[in-house]
Amino acid sequence: MERAMEQLNVQLNRLTRSLRRARTVELPEDNETAVYTLMPMVMADQHRSVSELLLNSKFDVNYAFGRVKRSLLHIAANCGSVECLVLLLKKGANPNYQDISGCTPLHLAARNGQKKCMAKLLEYNADVNICNNEGLTTIHWLAVNGRTELLYDLVQHVSNVDVEDAMGQTALHVACQNGHKTTVLCLLDSGADINRPNVSGATPLYFACSHGQRDTAQILLSRGAKYLADKNGITPLDLCVQGGYGETCELLIQHHSRLFQTLIQMTQNQDMKENMLRQVLEHVSQQSHSQYHRILTSLAEVATTNGHKLLSLSSSFDVQMKSLLRIVRIFCHVFRLGPSSPNNGNDMGYNGNKTRRSQVFKNVFCFISSPPVCLQPLELLWHSLDEWLVLISTELERSRKSSSSSPSSSSSEIATLLLKQRKSEHAGTTQELSSLLDHQIVMEAEAHADGEDVISMTASRLSAVIQAFYLCCSCQMPQGMTSPCFIEFVCKHDEVLKCFVTRNPKIIFDHFHFLLECPELMSRFMHIIKGQPFKDRSEWFYEHLLAGQPDSDMVHRPVNESDILLIHRDSIFRSSCEMVSKSTNEKLKQGIAVRFHGEEGMGHGVVREWFDILSNEIINPDYGLFTQSADGTTFQPNSNSSVNPDHLNYFQFAGQILGLALYHRQLVNIYFTRSFYKHILGVPVNYQDVSSIDPEYAKNLQWILDNDISDLGLELTFSVETDVFGAMEEVPLKPGGSSILVTQDNKAEYVQLVTELRMTRAIQPQINAFLQGFHTFIPPSLIQLFDEYELELLLSGMPEIDVEDWCRNTEYTSGYDRQDPVIQWFWEVVRSLTQEERVLLLQFVTGSSRVPHGGFAYLMGGGGLQKFTVAAVPYTSNLLPTSSTCINMLKLPEYPDHDSLRDRLLVALHCGSYGYTMA
Repeated sequence: MERAMEQLNVQLNRLTRSLRRARTVELPEDNETAVYTLMPMVMADQHRSVSELLLNSKFDVNYAFGRVKRSLLHIAANCGSVECLVLLLKKGANPNYQDISGCTPLHLAARNGQKKCMAKLLEYNADVNICNNEGLTTIHWLAVNGRTELLYDLVQHVSNVDVEDAMGQTALHVACQNGHKTTVLCLLDSGADINRPNVSGATPLYFACSHGQRDTAQILLSRGAKYLADKNGITPLDLCVQGGYGETCELLIQHHSRLFQTLIQMTQNQDMKENMLRQVLEHVSQQSHSQYHRILTSLAEVATTNGHKLLSLSSSFDVQMKSLLRIVRIFCHVFRLGPSSPNNGNDMGYNGNKTRRSQVFKNVFCFISSPPVCLQPLELLWHSLDEWLVLISTELERSRKSSSSSPSSSSSEIATLLLKQRKSEHAGTTQELSSLLDHQIVMEAEAHADGEDVISMTASRLSAVIQAFYLCCSCQMPQGMTSPCFIEFVCKHDEVLKCFVTRNPKIIFDHFHFLLECPELMSRFMHIIKGQPFKDRSEWFYEHLLAGQPDSDMVHRPVNESDILLIHRDSIFRSSCEMVSKSTNEKLKQGIAVRFHGEEGMGHGVVREWFDILSNEIINPDYGLFTQSADGTTFQPNSNSSVNPDHLNYFQFAGQILGLALYHRQLVNIYFTRSFYKHILGVPVNYQDVSSIDPEYAKNLQWILDNDISDLGLELTFSVETDVFGAMEEVPLKPGGSSILVTQDNKAEYVQLVTELRMTRAIQPQINAFLQGFHTFIPPSLIQLFDEYELELLLSGMPEIDVEDWCRNTEYTSGYDRQDPVIQWFWEVVRSLTQEERVLLLQFVTGSSRVPHGGFAYLMGGGGLQKFTVAAVPYTSNLLPTSSTCINMLKLPEYPDHDSLRDRLLVALHCGSYGYTMA
C-alpha cells in the first residue's frame, strides 16, 4: 500500500513538472528573439505570462526593436495593455524612451486615447513636454484627435499649453484646424493664447478658416480672436473663399462687416477660383432678402467700374475684359439662384411677399429711367455702351457721306465720351484732381484719334461689354430663351456690330456667343460667319458643343458591366440599336465603352472600329434604309424604306450614331448625297441636287430653265408621275396642280417643286426621324455653322489617302528611325498598295478607315492627338505585323528584305484588319 502511494506521488510530481513546463516557456537568451516572443503577449495584455517569463530572465525591458526602434512599453501604451504596461514600468522600463520618430509611450497612449495607460505613465514620471521629431508633444496629440476628456487630466501636468511644434503650432492651432470644439474650449480655459501665430504668421483663427471649421471659428471670434493675415498676406477670408466655405465666410462678415466689400472685391482677383466665389456668394446671399439685394448691388457696382475701365482706351484690354466677364458671370449666378429665381420654380419674394420677381426686376437691364437701386450701376454701363455705339454709327454715316476710306471720329467727341466714363469711375474726386483728369483724358483721346480710327480702337472693348450685357439679359430669362431686350439692342446697332466682325472676325468667336443661342440673330451674321476659316468654326463648334460637360475621355471607363455596350458582330446593327436605346444620352456624351461579344479588347481602337463597321451596316441594303445614288459612292434615304416596319426607329438610331460620332470626333465610313447633307443642315435643296439620284432628269430640268418653253407644246402641269413600290402614281406638286400648266413665267417654281418632291417630300418622314436622333447630340444652331461639303469632312474625313502626308506625319520608336532600311521598304510598299489596301492598313493600325480633316497630323487616339507610329519588333520567321489601335501604333518586325515585309504586311491586312485581342 505504501509502495503504491509512493509511486503515485512520483507520478504526480512528474505530471506537475510536465504541466509547468508546458505552460511556461523560458525566454531565449538574446534580446532580439526574446522580444518577438513577448510582443504578442504584451499586445494581448497577458501580464501573468509576461511576468513569469521575465521572472528569471536577463531580458532588457528597454530593448528597442524593429525599424522604428520601439520598446515593449511603446507596444503596451499603443495597444492599451495597462497591466503589462505597469509590469514593465515596475521592471524598470523607461517611460521617456523615444523611438526613431521621437515618440514616447505617452505620445502613443495620447494619440490612441488610452486614458489608463496615460495615467500610469504620468505616475511613473513620464515627461509631458518631450517633443517628437516634428515637435509634437503629448498635448498636440490629444488636440489633433480631439481627446478632450484626456486633455483635462493632462493640463494639470502641463506648465505651458502653448508649447510649439517644429512649425510653431500650438495645440490650439491643430484643434482649430480639425474642428474639435470642446478641445478648443478646454485649451482656451487653460490659458492658451488665442492670437498666437506660428512661424508663418498663421493664428488659430487662420487655421479654423483654412478648413472651413465654422464652429471653432465661432468660438474664437466670440472670445475676441483678432482677424490677422499670415506673413504672405493671406487672410482667413482668403482661405474661406479658396475652399468655398460659405458658412465660415458668413461668420467672418458678421463679426467684421468691412469684410463684405473685401469679399466683393475678390471677384476681380483672377487667382481666386470663380466656382468657389460663386459657391460662397450664393450661400451668403441666401441668408436674407437684404443680403441678397446688397450682394447684387455691390457686384453691379464692381462690374460697372470694371466696365468703364475696359472702355477706357488707356486700360489693359485683356485684364479688364477678363475681370468684367468674370464679375458678370458671378453676378448672374447669384441672380439666378436667388429665392425667387425662375430656375427654382419659386417666383415669390423672400418673406412670402406677393410681389413677383418678374415685376420687381422688369426690364432691369434695358435702358429705362429708374431701374431698381441694386442695378442702377449696371444701367450706367449699358448707357455708356449705347453712347459708344451711337457715336460709331454716326461716324460710319459721316464717312459714307464724305466717301472717306478710313472712318475716324474727331478727338473732341472721343474725349467727351472718355471724360464721362472716367468721371463715373472717380466719383467724389476733388475739383483739382478732376481738372487734371479732364486734361489727361483729352490728351489720351487726341493721341488715339490721331493714330487710328475709332472702330479699331474700340471694337474688341465694346464687344466684350456687349457679351457682358448679353449675360445679364440672359440671367433674367428662362433657360434657352434670348431676352427680347437684347434682340432689340442688337437690331438697333446691327450695322455697327457687322462692321466690327467684318473687320475683326475673331470677335465672333470670342464674344458673340449669343449668336449660337438665338437663330434670329444668327441669321443676321451667318454670311460673315460662313466666311471664316473652317478650322476656326470647327473649334467654336466643339467649344460650345462640349460646354458644361465634365472633362472626360471619349472612351468611357465603366464602373460596372451594365455601362458597357456589349455588341455581337453577327448582328451588329440590331445589338447596337438595342444597347444604345438602353443607355442614357448623358452617359453616351460622357464617354463610350464598347466590347464585342467573345472578345477581350476594349479601348479607343475598339470604339473606332465599332463606328466604322456600324456606319457600313447603316447603309446595308438588307435594312432598306438608304439607297445608292447614281454615282455609286454616296447614299440617301430610301423613299420606299417603309417596307421595313421599323424603318423610322432605325432612321432615328442612324441619326443618333452619326450625331454621337460627330460629338466624339469619330469618323464614319459612309458618304451621303449633297442633298442629304443639306437636309441635316436645314438648307433648301435645288434642282442640281437631283443629279445625284437621276442625272438625266436633272439635265431635263436644266434644259427647261435654260430655254423658252412658251411655244414648245410640252403640256406639263404641276403634277408628276412617281414610282411607289413599282407602281406609277400621279402626285400634285401643289393644290390643284394637275390643272395648272407650266409656263415660261412659272417654270422656275415648277422646277423647285419637282426638286422638293424628289429630294425632300418623298423622304420627309425618314429625314425627320434621322434628325430627331442626330439632334439628340448635335444642336441645330451649331451644325448650321457649316455647309454641306464641310459637314461631309467633319463626319467622314478625307476621301483619299495622301501617302506623302502620311509619311510626313509618322513617328518611329523602339529603335526605328526614318532612315532604317525596314522603314524605307515599308513606305515603298505603302506607295505600291491600291487605295483599298491603304484603307485596310489605316484601319488595321488606327481602327478607322478615314483620315480626319487636315490630314494625318490630326489623327486622334489615347484621348487626344496621336500620330501614326511605327515601332520595332524583333524578327522571327513568318511573324506578322501587329498593332495597338488605341495609340495608332504599327508593331513592324525587323524583316530581312523588302519582299518579306510586303508579303507579311498584306497577309496581316487581309486577315486581321478587324477584330481585337489583348495582345
